[in-house]
Amino acid sequence: MNKKQRILKIIELLDRQYPAARTALKFRNPLEMLISTILSAQCTDAMVNIVTKELFKKYKTPEDYANVKVEELENDIRSTGFYKTKAKNIKAACKIIVEKFNSKVPGTMDELLTLPGVARKTANIVLWNSYGIISGIAVDTHVKRLSGLLGLTKNKDQDKIEKDLMEITPEKEWAQITNLLIEHGRNACIARHPKCEICVLNTLCPSSRV
Repeated sequence: MNKKQRILKIIELLDRQYPAARTALKFRNPLEMLISTILSAQCTDAMVNIVTKELFKKYKTPEDYANVKVEELENDIRSTGFYKTKAKNIKAACKIIVEKFNSKVPGTMDELLTLPGVARKTANIVLWNSYGIISGIAVDTHVKRLSGLLGLTKNKDQDKIEKDLMEITPEKEWAQITNLLIEHGRNACIARHPKCEICVLNTLCPSSRV
């Protein structure tokens, strides 16, 4: 079984295991999706959702983020970790959105990548969840780890991993493969304590302990 055949089988098994797989971040519009994704770096989605529950009541437009004092924004997002860098990037990104994109979160990969704090992972997540646009595969920590364990890539760099996955995964599955691998990383292929004995992929995984 080659990699293209294996990835199809992996998607089939995971889709059966997690039929409702989707982003865990709570959002109502592209701006909230963007902010949530930036905050999710080195932070759990659960914690991000706790923080944004109040954050999104206080800040409703790009102008709100662009005009607030960075120290105040830092305090509002402190629980997500790396809050100084995140606050700086969010404020700067929203200023650009106001000045260059008529206060609308841009809907292309190239435009999103001009925003501070936005790399391909964040851009992919925003494009798919906000605009239904598939431009690539979002590679977060779960996707990066599981792709290596499953023998789908030998690369460690996120952009190179994305390229490897895009080459073997049908384009129509690019968005969902991220959600499926994230769910599996949280529920079975846990970093410190992988549950290989109950893993639906154990017969396909070269790293399986079964």
